[in-house]
Amino acid sequence: MTRTPIDLGLLIIRLIFGAILTAHGFQKLFLMGPGQTGAAFASMSSLPAPEIMAWIAILVELLGGLALILGVATRIAAIAAAVVMAGAMISVHLPNGFFNTDGGIEYTLMLTAVGVALAVTGAGRYSLDAALGRGGRDTTAAHV
Repeated sequence: MTRTPIDLGLLIIRLIFGAILTAHGFQKLFLMGPGQTGAAFASMSSLPAPEIMAWIAILVELLGGLALILGVATRIAAIAAAVVMAGAMISVHLPNGFFNTDGGIEYTLMLTAVGVALAVTGAGRYSLDAALGRGGRDTTAAHV
């Protein structure tokens, strides 16, 4: 099995994306707490059931982030993260324009795109998914 720069790139993306998600999930669960996170969601948007949405965000960010770091259930974790980030982008950041400095969609758009890209590509060879023989990149295709 040959190692490719693509697999190294996927590892780097997974590690950074996973670390960002995990940090935000940790912050929402342990520093703010689910109640304060739900209250913040209620004040920032018209999301239905902000307390439930807070728990969804906490679980996806914390557990999904850890899964991405390990490269296990990568496609599931990545699409869940993309959905949560797209929800934040549309419900909170879209009215503020593009730039993150104005509270716009720039950051959440990038996180959504990274999640979608990892859902499409899989974890790559440097992952538990590949070690377990599931969900890794297709290594039989020719690479350009």
